[in-house]
Amino acid sequence: MIAAALDRHAPLTAAYLGFGARHAFGPLVGRLEAAGIPVTDLKEGVLEKIGTTRTPQPVLAVAAWPVSNVADLVQLVAPREGRHRHLVVTVDVADPGNLGTIVRSAEAAGAGGVVVTGQGVDVRNPKVVRSSAGAVFGVPVVEMADAAAAVATLREYGVTCMGAVATGGAAPDALDLGGDVAFVVGNEARGLNAPLLSALDGTVTIPMAGSAESLNVAMATTVLCFEAARQRAARGR
Repeated sequence: MIAAALDRHAPLTAAYLGFGARHAFGPLVGRLEAAGIPVTDLKEGVLEKIGTTRTPQPVLAVAAWPVSNVADLVQLVAPREGRHRHLVVTVDVADPGNLGTIVRSAEAAGAGGVVVTGQGVDVRNPKVVRSSAGAVFGVPVVEMADAAAAVATLREYGVTCMGAVATGGAAPDALDLGGDVAFVVGNEARGLNAPLLSALDGTVTIPMAGSAESLNVAMATTVLCFEAARQRAARGR
């Protein structure tokens, strides 16, 4: 995870080494020191009390979390030279593995950012960070308590907000997803509530064969993100 943060030029502010880390993780420690990040050697047994896992790897780092809001995010990813980037808005996503995977897929598909809203899992949760495979350092992530307010702000900036629903929405390939679009995805069990759905520009449903009711929220978000990426690439050609 620390290597992933360095690869993405994340603002690391400090690093701490457990017993034997300089030998076992020499190249990583070298990268940290070359980047000018303060590195502190801890006494044996100290790091294990700090880590959130039962047997943590003996290198920990502290990263600054950029402070921004939805309006700043939209302006940050404003289209340049005619190229558009999509966004993801999560609403009450509760499972840390799901949220981390959503962030990971958003980065992989070239999304401009992720807006985490509602009462779901904290995006800084260690399990979210780990399941993102470093993507939390590579794609802007903004938190906002009120999902409706986040959607309203996006729409004010001309971003089309499409809600992901299990049934009744348009097929992804039938929509124009190559422009400024945000996918709004809901809680694993409840989905999106009616008031929020009424505030969106439309809904999208992934067609499925067989008797499956719906996809996992992280998998559905991945499909939508890569469909948007496909359409952007086709438009570019």
